[in-house]
Amino acid sequence: MGKTGVLLINLGTPDAPDTKSVRRYLGEFLSDPRVVEIPQLLWQPILRGPILLTRPRKSAHAYQQIWMKEGSPLAVYTRDAALGLQRHMGPDLTIDWAMRYGNPSIGSRLGAMMAAGCDRILLAPLYPQYCAATTATALDAAYAALGRIRAQPAIRTLPPYYADPAYIEALRASTQVQLAALEFAPDLLIASFHGMPERTRLLGDPYRDQCVESARLLEQALGREVRVTFQSRFGRAKWLGPATDDMLKALPGQGVKNVAVLTPGFAADCLETVEEIAIRGKEEFIASGGNNFAHLSCLNASPDAMTLYESLIRRELAGWLEREVSSVTF
Repeated sequence: MGKTGVLLINLGTPDAPDTKSVRRYLGEFLSDPRVVEIPQLLWQPILRGPILLTRPRKSAHAYQQIWMKEGSPLAVYTRDAALGLQRHMGPDLTIDWAMRYGNPSIGSRLGAMMAAGCDRILLAPLYPQYCAATTATALDAAYAALGRIRAQPAIRTLPPYYADPAYIEALRASTQVQLAALEFAPDLLIASFHGMPERTRLLGDPYRDQCVESARLLEQALGREVRVTFQSRFGRAKWLGPATDDMLKALPGQGVKNVAVLTPGFAADCLETVEEIAIRGKEEFIASGGNNFAHLSCLNASPDAMTLYESLIRRELAGWLEREVSSVTF
């Protein structure tokens, strides 16, 4: 009788905060047709030309500002979440982690889990809100890896959990603790989600609506306004709005001098939350006349995250977990 495994999947990160590593990472990331929906014949010359010749140096500098002793924050926190869950949920499960782009790859960790005896695996993309450029491409990579395997494991996938009560409760608890620790009272709480081209919404992607619903439920749980914005614009196409950077520059002129920004669409802190929001966002807000700014950390590998992930995993493994327990009992 085989084992049951859970593979936590996050976006990805370069192996090191240097230009060469970032160029390799961006080349893989931006070559994904789920991420850039432009015909490859048109896109690849642009990517291999001006973008990969100039952007990696700038991005490497940004990574250098956030790099931790153990590595990229996204990798460190995702690994810690897997280790914490393994301790929390016990030996009946094998819990591992992987990155859609970069290392450790999804294919390599699936192979390792199967080698360890897992014949049932839950694929768990850590994206509360579904988007083809995040959730779907993570599963694409897993299915592609499985397509090269003759004896495949049974597979389940974690659905979006943007409105799950356990997710909203984890956000509420984490937000309230962090707000209570601030030395100022925010005039406004902003929920900044990763942006997507407006075209994705028109094509039927539910991402934007799920972000708005998550914020609405969090606002209800907190009993205070939570304003939605979208960050990380790239290229000239129209993106979802309002834009986080534009909002932060405009708020002081509207009399909002103290803000706190949370990033509930990110399971773990990363370049987009630490460098883009906590560093650059703060600089832009203060330079525009703001007084106090705080970025509230993501759930990362906190106790709130462990409670949330255990709830989601136990629900999705119904039947499989009971099989593990009965095999030990008998």
